[in-house]
Amino acid sequence: MRGAGLWQLGQSITRRLAQSDKKTVARRYFASEAELKKTVLYDFHVAHGGKMVPFAGWSMPIQYKDSIMDSTLNCRQNGSLFDVSHMCGLSLKGKDCVPFLEKLVIADVAGLAPGAGTLTVFTNEKGGAIDDSVITKVKDDHIYLVVNAGCRDKDLAHIEEHMKAFKAKGGDVSWHIHDERSLLALQGPLAAPTLQHLTKEDLSKIYFGEFHILDINGAHCFLTRTGYTGEDGFEISVPSENAVDLAKAILEKSEGKVRLTGLGARDSLRLEAGLCLYGNDMEQHVTPVEAGLTWAIGKRRRAEGGFLGAEVILKQLESGPPVRRVGFFSSGPPPRSHSEIQDDKGKSIGEVTSGGFSPCLKKNIAMGYVKSGSHKAGTKVKIVIRGKAYDGVVTKMPFVPTKYYKPA
Repeated sequence: MRGAGLWQLGQSITRRLAQSDKKTVARRYFASEAELKKTVLYDFHVAHGGKMVPFAGWSMPIQYKDSIMDSTLNCRQNGSLFDVSHMCGLSLKGKDCVPFLEKLVIADVAGLAPGAGTLTVFTNEKGGAIDDSVITKVKDDHIYLVVNAGCRDKDLAHIEEHMKAFKAKGGDVSWHIHDERSLLALQGPLAAPTLQHLTKEDLSKIYFGEFHILDINGAHCFLTRTGYTGEDGFEISVPSENAVDLAKAILEKSEGKVRLTGLGARDSLRLEAGLCLYGNDMEQHVTPVEAGLTWAIGKRRRAEGGFLGAEVILKQLESGPPVRRVGFFSSGPPPRSHSEIQDDKGKSIGEVTSGGFSPCLKKNIAMGYVKSGSHKAGTKVKIVIRGKAYDGVVTKMPFVPTKYYKPA
């Protein structure tokens, strides 16, 4: 399932559940349920009214009893708890794990302080994005990273292939895939106050992008202050046998203000925050420069290269990319993935990659790629939806201001 359709699918399911016999709708949407992988929280989701849909080979909640609109607003106002255990966490270890990883990603991994992390991109030989990932240098000989569920198989194959070659030349690196752990994302203004009830560690001293190993609710967890909503929050890697208890404790300590939230609101939240969804806004033919992720290419990496596709990417840094990812406001129906973008004369200049109605702004928002020269904020465009062109304008992102917890 392509992520840009998550919000739309959620609304469709909601309407059909309201209008039809629920068992009939369930059979139609969830026919392949038995073939899907389930997180350890699956029964917990169902018990709390989770509407389960296939996503990247997993059965995941797209929403619960409240609407996607309400869930999005509640995350911004109070908080949300997401089960993101379908994503793949792994550790690279060994004295050469940093130089090994730097062959595959654009980040200055060596320049990270222990306990610090960053968003990065795995690139191919042509400079295209294989996947985006949040990586953390736990120590000089231990890197922790999380890759997207839909990219797991190709990412692991890619890493393994290069690891074998690296080790054959004497490099010291090994890996462990954390299938024994689950991953929860706690996001929103109440994330830190709620989680503080469950740990002795002072969370006010952990800033955006930082990583700690600590006990939460009696379980040994990996905690990263990050998320995918634009809000302050955390991703918590917890032993799977403790995941349900931790979810229950978080909901209880928030006194009902933090709600279980599904993929539908997660999609609208990340779109409002101007964040890419791999498979929509990033693909194997799109470079980090074109995707607007130039900031993620470390200064030293720009000078030295040394990663796959560096020649293509460094040339784009010097002379500019042919296309650029931009944001839009638009009139008419909400734009969807693959909607054509035209200039004010009707000439095709690109296409939408993600779009929808913003619950917070109460207007249409979208992102997509346009030819360089048409990318500046304020540029008027037309967005074609079902054969009709509607007015749009290029705008800066994020659409909704981010609230990451950083030092003053």
